[in-house]
Amino acid sequence: MGDTGFVGTRGGRGVLAAGAAVLLLAGCGSGSGSGGDDAKAAALGKGQVASVLPDAKAAPGWRLYMKPAALKPTAEYPPPVCVSRTKEQRETACRPATSWGSSAFVRKADRTTLNFWVLAYEDEKAADAAYDVLIKWYGGDRVGQNARKVDLGGTGAEREADRAAVGTMGGPGTIAQIRVGTTVLGISTGTDGTSAVPDQEVKAFATMFAERAQQAQNGEKPSAALPGQ
Repeated sequence: MGDTGFVGTRGGRGVLAAGAAVLLLAGCGSGSGSGGDDAKAAALGKGQVASVLPDAKAAPGWRLYMKPAALKPTAEYPPPVCVSRTKEQRETACRPATSWGSSAFVRKADRTTLNFWVLAYEDEKAADAAYDVLIKWYGGDRVGQNARKVDLGGTGAEREADRAAVGTMGGPGTIAQIRVGTTVLGISTGTDGTSAVPDQEVKAFATMFAERAQQAQNGEKPSAALPGQ
C-alpha cells in the first residue's frame, strides 16, 4: 500500500469503495462491553455507524489511512463490503442494510494493514440473517488456504475469525466477523511482509470494535479503544 490516498478526505463514495477494496485485498485473506445476546440492540443511523468505526485514538500504534466514514446504500451503489455467493444471498444480506462504513490503518514498520467495516440493519433478525450469509463468504479459507481459527472469546452474539499463513498480499492475514445486535462487523489484517498480527491482538481489535458497536446501540458515544502503546 502506498502512503497517499485517504487521509484528509471522508464521506465520498470513492473513498469508501477504495477502503473496501483495501479490506478485501488485505483479507483475502451481555452488557455495554461485550455485545452479548442480552445487550440492547437498537438500529443505528449513518452518523452512529461512522462513530462505531475505530479512529486514530482507538488504535494507537497504527497510522490512520482512511478516516471513519459511512454511507446509506442505494440500488446503484450497494455496500462493496457486502459480498455473497448468489443473488438470493445478496438479497438477504445486502439489500436490507441501512448504512455501512469503513476505516483503515497501516503500520509501516512491518508493512501491515488493518481494516474495519460495519453493516447496519433495522433489527437483530435482519443482522442475524446477514451474518449467516456473509460468513459463508468471509469465513473459512477465504483469507487463504489452510486457514485456522482464531479464538475471539465471547465477543458479540456471533463471531468467527480465521488466519492464513499466506493471504493475497503474500504474507499472513486474518479475517474476523462479529455480530453485535443490529450490526455486522468485519476486521481484516494483511501484510506483504512476514510478521503476522498476533491472535491476541486480533482478539483485542474484535473486543474493542464490538464494544464500540454496543456503546452506540446503548445510545452512548463510542469510546472503546486499545490500550496506549
